[in-house]
Amino acid sequence: MSSIDTETRLCAVIGNPVGHSMSPAIHNAAFEALGLNYVYLAFNVKDLQAALAGMGALPGFRGMSVTIPHKQAIMAHLDEIEPMAAHVGSVNTVTRMEDGRLIGSTTDGPGTLRAFEEAGVSLSGAEVVFLGAGGAVRAVAFAMAQAGVGKITILGRNLEKVSTLVNDLQAATAVAVVAGTFDKDLEGTLDAAKVIVQGTPMGMHPHHVGESVVPAGSLRKEHVVFDMVYNPLKTQLIKDAEAVGCTCIPGLEMLVNQAVLQFETWTGRDAPRDVMRTALIAHLKG
Repeated sequence: MSSIDTETRLCAVIGNPVGHSMSPAIHNAAFEALGLNYVYLAFNVKDLQAALAGMGALPGFRGMSVTIPHKQAIMAHLDEIEPMAAHVGSVNTVTRMEDGRLIGSTTDGPGTLRAFEEAGVSLSGAEVVFLGAGGAVRAVAFAMAQAGVGKITILGRNLEKVSTLVNDLQAATAVAVVAGTFDKDLEGTLDAAKVIVQGTPMGMHPHHVGESVVPAGSLRKEHVVFDMVYNPLKTQLIKDAEAVGCTCIPGLEMLVNQAVLQFETWTGRDAPRDVMRTALIAHLKG
């Protein structure tokens, strides 16, 4: 930014801790590229209710990204929650309206759908297997269910957690959804699936680099493989999938596209995707 003045609009990410967030680098690069009088900061927040009261009271505050551990707790303090976020049960984006109302939404699922669209992958009628049942998987599973996939299978190690997500999807969507475990159901499920969504920490820097939930021999070139892990830029799963000839969508595309949706909501401008992606890659390599 060349200057900060009374017209500067503020956006932020809140969490506890929040020092690891790459959102400031992504959004500030986009603001600068379009010459917008915006700034994006990171705030370590413990008192969530007080932070939101401050946001609502400040006309210059435009929007907020929400990360761990506040994605669920924040819902009780918002004026309105968009339907997708209500189904998912968490919020990763807050937008301050002109009248001070705070609207909660989720961009993880819609951002992932954009990533699939950019990769030229149609989800219509597709059989999708999710590996893991955490918060990000919930967001993407609900988005894909609404996008018209044919069947969803959720696999995990904790069958109780998997069953909860399956039941929630069955109650809110018309898509066929089934549960399973890695030990018993992985191989057979992968044989029938078109899309593999990897949502566990496996492959993530620094503890699981070089590891993969999916045996390389289970992959075939017809698979579309999406790994939510974005550090490293290419996980072992993505490397294995590329070697077979699969269509691959790395985790950074989800991260970039969810930020793109936030940017467009807060500014009303088309986001400079390439700038944001370059800033993310530079930050990861930095």
